[in-house]
Amino acid sequence: MPCNKRFRIWANLACASTLLLKSFSAGITYAADGKEGVAVGTQYDTAHVYMTPSTIDAFIASFTATFGGHTVSPIVTNVLPVPSKESFQAVYTPSGNLSVFAFQTPVPYPFGQERGGYLVTDMDQAVKEARRAGAEVIVEPFKDAIGRDAVIQWPGGMKMQLYWHTTAPSFPALQAVPDTRVYVSTDRADEFVRDFDKFAYGRVIADDRSADAGEIGRPRETYRRIRIESAFGKMLVMATDGHLPYPFGYEQTGYEVDDLTATLAKAKAAGVEVLSEPYHAGNRNTVIVEFPGGYIAEIHASSAH
Repeated sequence: MPCNKRFRIWANLACASTLLLKSFSAGITYAADGKEGVAVGTQYDTAHVYMTPSTIDAFIASFTATFGGHTVSPIVTNVLPVPSKESFQAVYTPSGNLSVFAFQTPVPYPFGQERGGYLVTDMDQAVKEARRAGAEVIVEPFKDAIGRDAVIQWPGGMKMQLYWHTTAPSFPALQAVPDTRVYVSTDRADEFVRDFDKFAYGRVIADDRSADAGEIGRPRETYRRIRIESAFGKMLVMATDGHLPYPFGYEQTGYEVDDLTATLAKAKAAGVEVLSEPYHAGNRNTVIVEFPGGYIAEIHASSAH
């Protein structure tokens, strides 16, 4: 059976041996200054979610009930460079896509610490540019059944996985691009932003040194909030003193929705727990929630909604 271009690249690993090398030239993205980058598109960036085998089904059902979308059938395989066994499931929603892993063996270090996976046009070039920009490669490129992967780490400790497919996938654009939420110390914030922007050809669209810290559980205080956009998507950088009340700092992704009240109603009906009550700051309303299985996320909507 041939591989479905849109949704079986990840799921049908059995098809991988029949795939032929295909150019990514049509997917190359450009920064505002016209330079080429290695990003392919925001619909190919996935939050990495690690679940236990007993909770993965409940989590996926709850997540799709909240945001819509669908999933593909799970496969049990090894997607790492060392021996392991895990169930993998891809989840596609209009608000952001997920790669969900349920390991049947212990999770090898440092996997499980990365915020997400980012599709690149050329793995060797991506690793070269990441190093040049100031990242360290903590997992050297390795082959999987459908391409190559690597894990890099930025100043301040933020980890991300880069991946490349032997045959380029084709996914529909997202209706709303989620925020990758990154907490860094005030000591490393400037270095992180400078280095990541250099790699991603990104641009800082806002740098508020007196943002309302009620967004991170500390009302009547301020903190530094930096918003970055690039072909890899949106990033929200929070430079703090580390005095973070629970659950702030545990969420890795912020999902944008049209109607926060309606989304929370669907989420609660699907077993989602609200960890922080909705808070209005700037131009958005924001809330932190926990899905079955322990996945913590932020959800926000424009204050106009």
